[in-house]
Amino acid sequence: MATTRISAQLPPNIDPTKAPLAYGDRAIPKLNRELQDEELITRQRALMTLCDHLHDPEHIVEALRLGVVESLKALLTDSDGTVRHKATEVLYIIAGHNVGRDAFLDYSIIPPLAKLFDDDLDIVRRNSHMAIEMVSEFAPGAEGVVQNNLIPILVEKLKSELDEIKEYILDTLHFCLRLDQEQALKAGAMEVFTQLLVHVSSIIRAKAARDIMDLSVPLDGKNRACSVNTLPALVTLLDDTDADVRAKAAGAIMTITITTEGKKTAISSGALPKLVQLVNDNCSEVRLNTIKAITTLSESPDGREELMKSVEDIKLRMSDDSAAVRKAAEIAVKVITWLP
Repeated sequence: MATTRISAQLPPNIDPTKAPLAYGDRAIPKLNRELQDEELITRQRALMTLCDHLHDPEHIVEALRLGVVESLKALLTDSDGTVRHKATEVLYIIAGHNVGRDAFLDYSIIPPLAKLFDDDLDIVRRNSHMAIEMVSEFAPGAEGVVQNNLIPILVEKLKSELDEIKEYILDTLHFCLRLDQEQALKAGAMEVFTQLLVHVSSIIRAKAARDIMDLSVPLDGKNRACSVNTLPALVTLLDDTDADVRAKAAGAIMTITITTEGKKTAISSGALPKLVQLVNDNCSEVRLNTIKAITTLSESPDGREELMKSVEDIKLRMSDDSAAVRKAAEIAVKVITWLP
C-alpha cells in the first residue's frame, strides 16, 4: 500500500555544492575544521562532502580519531535545519559500524540526538530515530537508550509520529525491551501497542505484535495484556493477509497464554479455531508460533478438549520441512493427548 514518505531533498534555497575534498590524509582534518566554521554555507558544504566520504569504513575510523563526532555533536543544536539534517545523516552512517556505535557511547551522543525527536523538520526526526535504532541493535547501545530513560519518550512518540518514523521507534523499543520491560509498562506501552494492531500498515501491525510479545515476557506484561484487551486484537490478526503479521500475532498469543488468565481470555476470544487453521500455513514461522500457542492453550482442560478434535492435523506437522516445526508438533501432540 502506498504511503507518504519523508523526503530527503534539500530545501530549494540551499546550495547543494559540496566542499572540495583535500588530498589524502588532509581530507578529514580540513572537513572537521569546516564543520566548526562560522560561515553557514561552509558548514553545509562540509557536511555534504562528509556524507559521501564516510561511506568508506576506513574513513570512519580516521574521522573518529580526529574528533569529527564531537564536531557533529555540536552541530545537532545548530539553528539551521539543513545542518541538523545532514549532521544526523552523517551520524546515522557512523552508527552503521561497530566503531561508530562505540563512539556514540564514548561521546554521549544519544541524549542530544534524542532531543531532536521534537525537531520541526520531519527529516531530522527520521534521521535521529534511524541513528538511535541502529545503535540500539547492539546490547551496549540498547543499554544507553534505557539508561537515558528514553523508553517512555519513544512510547509517547508512537502516538503522534509519522508512520515511517513509527517503524523505527518500534524497532528501537524491540531491542530495548530485551533489557527492560518495566519502563515500558509504566509508560503504557501495552496500550499503545494494542492500538497499533489495527493500523493500516501491515509493517506496523507486525512490529506492534512483536513488541507485545517482548513486553509480555514478564508476568506483569502478561497480566497487562489481559487487562487491556490485547488478546482479542491479536486473535483478529490471525486472519491477516500478511504472513509476518500472523506469525507475530501467534507468537504474542503464545507468550501471553502461559498464564491461566491468558488461556481463559484467548479461548473466550475464539483463538483456538483460528490457530488450528494456521497449522498448515505456508509460512514456517506462522506454523511454528501457532503450534507453540496451541501447546500452551492445550494445558487448559477446555483447550485440550477442543484441540482433541484437531490432533490429527497437528500430527501431520510432525513430518514438516522445518525441524523446529516438527519438534513443536511432537510436543503439542504429547500435551494434547496427555492423560492423568
